[in-house]
Amino acid sequence: MKEFSKILKTTVLLVLVIVSFNTCKEKEKKSFVNLSSIEKIKKRGKLIAVMDFNSTNYFIYRGEPMGYQYELLQLLAKELDVKLEVKVENDIDENFNMLSKGECDIIAINLTITKDRANKINFTHPHSQTHQVLVQRKPDNWKKLSKDAIDASLLRNQLDLAGKVIFVQKGTSYAQRMKNLSDEIGDSINLIEKADKEVEELIEMVANGEIEYTVADENVALVNQIYYPILDIKTAVSFPQNLAWGLKKGDNLLKNEIDNWLKEFKGSTQYALIYNKYFRNPRSVRIIESDYYAIASGKVSKYDDYIKQYSETIDWDWRLLASLIYQESRFKSNAQSWAGAFGLMQLMPTTARRFGVNKNSSPEKQIKAGVDFIKWLDKRFEKRGITDEEEKLKFILASYNVGLGHILDARRLAEKNGMNPDVWENNVDEYILKKSNPKYYKDPVVKYGYCRGSETYNYVYQILDRYEHYKNIIPET
Repeated sequence: MKEFSKILKTTVLLVLVIVSFNTCKEKEKKSFVNLSSIEKIKKRGKLIAVMDFNSTNYFIYRGEPMGYQYELLQLLAKELDVKLEVKVENDIDENFNMLSKGECDIIAINLTITKDRANKINFTHPHSQTHQVLVQRKPDNWKKLSKDAIDASLLRNQLDLAGKVIFVQKGTSYAQRMKNLSDEIGDSINLIEKADKEVEELIEMVANGEIEYTVADENVALVNQIYYPILDIKTAVSFPQNLAWGLKKGDNLLKNEIDNWLKEFKGSTQYALIYNKYFRNPRSVRIIESDYYAIASGKVSKYDDYIKQYSETIDWDWRLLASLIYQESRFKSNAQSWAGAFGLMQLMPTTARRFGVNKNSSPEKQIKAGVDFIKWLDKRFEKRGITDEEEKLKFILASYNVGLGHILDARRLAEKNGMNPDVWENNVDEYILKKSNPKYYKDPVVKYGYCRGSETYNYVYQILDRYEHYKNIIPET
């Protein structure tokens, strides 16, 4: 009977603990739900943005994420003291769905401010202004014609749009503008809305003669005219319009935070430089024509074939290995660091000798040696019981940067201080940061001494962050 009473008490105690734990978790969940958007962003430590990818907003060039919207968002995230997470969706209707469902905090594209949209979402302070233009093709022999002759062959009066077939991206303000213009001119415009074509794809179709007309914002059209000189974009079809980001309706605290930042930032030299870089830079045509403009080519570097080949031997996504190589050498096979690391994989001389390469080795052999080193690190952590592949990856990346010994030190410090030595984020990464502090690098459990841990901490984050950008834009195969 006493034994039964003891078991009963233990069971009751266990039930109370479970109920208490679940209640706490439920309260925490409810408290997060009740937070304002700006509080949620701060609490989770990241701003989640949905963007479209094209030649101005967001793209990969020579391994680096770039774009007007992307650079502005990076600076905004820095202002909010959080990280940036980018989701890609070129369907504008789906952008709005994601925002309403809480799958993102902000729609970061060239959203024209309209009354209809303002009833559904909050708009930020405008990040830029533009007006809509008709995109049409000059005659094939336009280089031999006078300006007057070219103008005579093109639509210059909005009344001339009557009866014409205009292709636009579905869900955009261009569609609404064409409908309004049809009413204004008192005649029909044959509008075809394409859900599967982004505005730049439609511009390219005009340039190639596949369709006759589309409509675009002038700043985007100007950039594309650099790539396709046969395009004419001089016929305006709207008044000047403000372009802004979209926020959830009623999201006033986040709106105020972003508006205050944008109003100040837009007056800065840095903003002017970013805007001019993407919209007024004639050299940008080199990006689009490059083999390493990933939207068009799917390539990151001239070593992609080797990267794909050897990434299979470690069961890595080739885009992850590419991100590591970019971090190490920017894909420069002759790169050399002040510490003596060399080549694409930036192996130190001792490590390089162990895996059979030197400064004169071919790029392929350099990549193979770096991958062999990764295999070696993988086995070291597997033997130490780190079996979760995502966690093990972070330990491998950190060790590739600073050496296995320092990471083992950080694991020992984490364990000694009650943290989980098998988990990187918010556990071992905190102690790699602390290894620059004498209090920690002189601890008896530390065998490898001082370490500038901030570099390694950032290294892991930057590679994984860039990998997410590669996944957004570059095909897996």
